[in-house]
Parts: sequence; C-alpha cells; structure tokens
Amino acid sequence: MPTKKSFFNILLFALLTFAFVVSLASADTACILTPKPSDAPQINGPEVFGVRPQNPFLFTIPATGKRPMRFSVQNLPKGLSIEENTGHITGSIEQEGDCNVTLQAGNEMGTAKKTLKIKVGDTIALTPPMGWNSWNCWGCAVDDQKIRAAADAMVSTGLINHGWSYINIDDCWQCGENKREPDTGEIQTNEKFPDMKALCDYVHSKGLKIGLYTDCGTMTCGGYEGSKGHESQDIMTYAKWGFDYVKIDWCHTEGMQPRRAYKKFGDAIGKAPRDIVFSICNWGEQKPWMWGKSLGGNLWRTTGDITDTWDSMSGIGFSQDELYKFAKPGHWNDPDMLVVGRVGWGPNLHQTKLTPDEQYTHISLWCLLSSPLLLGCDLTQLDDFTMNLLTNDEVLAINQDRLGKGAKPVVINQLPGGESTQIWVKYLQDGAKAVGLFNLTDEKKQVYVNWERLDIKGKHKVRDLWRQKDLGLFERSFKTEVNPHGVEMIKISAQSG
Repeated sequence: MPTKKSFFNILLFALLTFAFVVSLASADTACILTPKPSDAPQINGPEVFGVRPQNPFLFTIPATGKRPMRFSVQNLPKGLSIEENTGHITGSIEQEGDCNVTLQAGNEMGTAKKTLKIKVGDTIALTPPMGWNSWNCWGCAVDDQKIRAAADAMVSTGLINHGWSYINIDDCWQCGENKREPDTGEIQTNEKFPDMKALCDYVHSKGLKIGLYTDCGTMTCGGYEGSKGHESQDIMTYAKWGFDYVKIDWCHTEGMQPRRAYKKFGDAIGKAPRDIVFSICNWGEQKPWMWGKSLGGNLWRTTGDITDTWDSMSGIGFSQDELYKFAKPGHWNDPDMLVVGRVGWGPNLHQTKLTPDEQYTHISLWCLLSSPLLLGCDLTQLDDFTMNLLTNDEVLAINQDRLGKGAKPVVINQLPGGESTQIWVKYLQDGAKAVGLFNLTDEKKQVYVNWERLDIKGKHKVRDLWRQKDLGLFERSFKTEVNPHGVEMIKISAQSG
C-alpha cells in the first residue's frame, strides 16, 4: 500500500509537471508578437498579378475581417467575373496589356479597397509564390486525402486571407505497376491519387492553386517514375489535369546537363494551355540563377534540402548574400521550404526544432530575400504561435512587394568563434527600406545601423513590423537589443510632410 511519502512525491511530481507545462504555454504566449486582425475588413496580398492571355485566371481576394463579407471589383476586365461571397475571380482575358482594378471587401464594419495591377503578358509569378508543399510534412506518405485536408485547412485557418494560395504535391505521388499507359506513354493516376483532375477541381473550388512534382531523370528522388523522354508529354498531362505549378527535381540524372534538361520542360510549359509556375530544383548545381530565367524558370533552388535545425536554416539563409541581383518579378531565388510548425517528412510529425526566435529569423529572412514561401508543416495542426508567424500581413507584404528586389547584407560584424550580427536591407516599391537586424550569436546583443549604410539622411520613421508598431523618428541611426539567434525587423520610411 502506498505510503504518505509516496503520495507526497507523486503530488509533487504532478505539480512540477503542471508548472512546467504552464511555463511553456506562457513562454509561447509571450513570444507571439503579431496583433490579432481587426474585425474591420482589410485586403492583403500582392499589388500585382500576372497571367498569360487566354489562359484560365484564378485569383482570390485575400481579406481579413469579420464574416460574412461581400467582395466586388471595379474596372474588372472583360472575360473575368467575381463570386461575391468568396472573392474568387475567375475567367480568362483575351488580349495582352495592363489593367488597374480596385478590389473591394465589405462587412458590417465598413469597406476596404485596394488597387491590383493585372498584367496580361508573358510573365507570371510576379511576386514570390506563397503556399504549402507536402514533402516536409508527409514525405512519401502523401495521398489524395491529405492534399484535400491541406486545402481545407488553408481556408478554415484563414491562411488564404493572408495570401497563401498554393497546395503542392511533392515526390512519391506515383505508385503501382502501371505508371504509364503502354500504347501512348502517358503518365497514369493510381490508388493513392485515383483522379487527379477531380483533385485539381476540388482545390480550385476553394480558391486555391495546386502544384505537382516530377524529375528530369528516369526516376524521382523517391524512386518513382521520372519524366526523362516524356518531358513535353508529362507537362501537357499535368495541364490537362489542371495543375498550376510544377517542381522538377534532379535525381537519377547521371551524364545529363541541367540547362538542356530543364529547357525541354520550359519549352513545354510555354506551350501549355494554362499558366504553370516552373520550379527548377537542381539544388544550385551549375548556378541556375545564371540561366534559369532564360529557360522560363520562375524559381530555382539555390541550395540542398533544408532541415529544422539552426545550423541548416541559418547556413542556407545567410549564404544567399550574393544572389539578390538575380531576384526580380517572375524569377526568384529559392532557398527551400519553411520549417516551422509540425514537420517530420512523414508520417510521424514533431514540433520544429527551431526556437521561437529562430523561427522569427527564418520567416523574416525569407521575406527579405523575396524567396518563395512554401510551408512544410501539417496545416491541420497549427498552433497560435505558428499562426502568428504566418499571418503578419506587414511582414508578408515585404515578401510580396511589387518591386521584387532581394535583400543584401550591408553590415556583418564578425565576432570571435565565427558568430556575427548582421543587417540586411531590401528596397521597396514605395521608396522605404525593410531592414532585418539579426543576431547569430548565443547571447543578447545590441545591433546598430547608421543611416550612411542605408544611403539615407535626416529624420526617418521606424516601424516594428512584427509588432506592427511605430517606434518614432530617428535622425542618424537606429539600435535595438536582439535575442540570441533572433531578429528585429523594421521598415524605415522618409518623414512625411
């Protein structure tokens, strides 16, 4: 029979466990910096959108605020229509040219308006793609139901209201013996994905877009059917099914030249009867940032695969310092996917190993770099902290800025042991500058930037983007304390008036 002492020990253990759990919850709560959206309507997302003439058009107005909400568009081009309850704009535009439209979202609190430039021409992905990819979450455990669940969650969590729009299937979507039709060689659906067109239609009905994966070689990295010898045929099949994005990997390509291999896909995508974002994924071999644009690439991987550790994330992110000159509307450097939330490479998931400060560094740096933002976590298990990372519209606006510049470091203070504090700056369409003050050390540091480094003079307004708070006017410099492995992300604007 248990003694009083054993009962006391059990009680003490329970109390200590409870206190530990409460302390973790309090820590997470304290780390949440993004203010909750207002009930009043606010339109978020990009200020420019590209589409090719005569191809299917799909754009969902990303708006926060109390529902129900009604949507409308002034000066909508001929051939397009809007669903007033959802904000889905669909149709097609026949002729090339630019058109400025006014997006409107209204609820009982009022009406918000925002100008969107629709550019009908040769270039799409005028801002970095934002969405989700299955690999860092499900790996080879991906299937039709998990993709539908991700699309449902993108809408139900409200991520779609902040501009997140792609649901992408990565490797291992194929299975079974009959991978290609014997007579024609056409790629086939299978028991994991029995009806790709129906899946695409489902994702599109949510106001989202959908992507697929293949490989330049004979097999994918997971050992499934590659596209070698079927490049144009596979792209046309994906277009027929309704895919809007294709990621093309570089496994089992011995003896092949990346430029020649990817050109075949680029030529096919250019002839496809729908807009398909072309993602080159050869891990930076032979510097795809030098030639990806000429092949029609919209983004190109600059590194190997990321993992959810500080060494991996920071090693990849802070090595992008010379690539800013290659980022521009329609063409983006891709340092791989985001490793926040619950990840695991399937099917067993765990909370990211990055600390809260490291996650702020991750999101801030990728936004400053004008990188594609592709989530790798389980969208059905998003906690409050992860939602705070993914729904800060002022931070996301830096990534989606229509000027399309990539950030570059202007200060690197190298410290003993190889650690550093760094300041990265990105030029914005409105003439302001987005600045990341990063602390790569293991201790709190004061990080200081003077205006000379930013090519500005006089009083400037400084705004804290994560907290969405003005910090005041500063005349010659700005400094702040930054947590270990953390960041302060600010916007510096000329004093008005």
